[in-house]
Amino acid sequence: MEKKELMYEGKAKIVYKTADEDKVIVKFKDVATAFDGKKKGEIKEKGLLNTAISAIFFELLEEKGIPTHYLELIAADEMLARKVEIIPIEVVVRNIAAGSLVRRLGFPEGEVMEKPILEFYYKDDALGDPLMNEYHIFGKKLATAEELKIIKKMAFDINEVLLAYLKEKGIDLVDFKLEFGRDKEGRIYLADEISPDTCRFWDSETKEVLDKDRFRKDMGKIEDAYREILARLQA
Repeated sequence: MEKKELMYEGKAKIVYKTADEDKVIVKFKDVATAFDGKKKGEIKEKGLLNTAISAIFFELLEEKGIPTHYLELIAADEMLARKVEIIPIEVVVRNIAAGSLVRRLGFPEGEVMEKPILEFYYKDDALGDPLMNEYHIFGKKLATAEELKIIKKMAFDINEVLLAYLKEKGIDLVDFKLEFGRDKEGRIYLADEISPDTCRFWDSETKEVLDKDRFRKDMGKIEDAYREILARLQA
């Protein structure tokens, strides 16, 4: 499908209009950012790898009855997607303590949660995507009570599907960020991406980091980690 004018360009993706007002083209970039954009760089072939990885996850979730914005791959670094209005809430699911959970609450890194933790963050780069709760969401009218109920259920359902799938691939799903959007009829879809940019993946045996933390923490072998995730998903 032919690209039309640019709709939006973010840190990791570019969205283009198409001739169909209900569909967009999402192009994944090689640019990498961390710490609310304070750290910037490039991960070679990140766009290609994240496109392929996200497509695998979206197709898996669709098979399990979870609606996503993904329609099909149309190029190595581009996918055709449903046009949705992104709800400005980042939904984070945590299965194992890492990152800000360790810094904020002192959880020992690597501690497995008794139950998954669900968190909401206000999607606003200027504010640093601050942590928020349901009262903030309703007070700001970011989502209705019914929409948030759907989003929460979808987040936990996605977690269950991905945990089981990745366990077979020898990967621990430590935590991950989700974004959701509404179509013009008000239906809720999983949007954005699911990739090493938005998830923490650890090798189940060695606990080797296989995600963007390698970029955040200057651990090296960043591209190798992304390629390893794709190789395991394709195996």
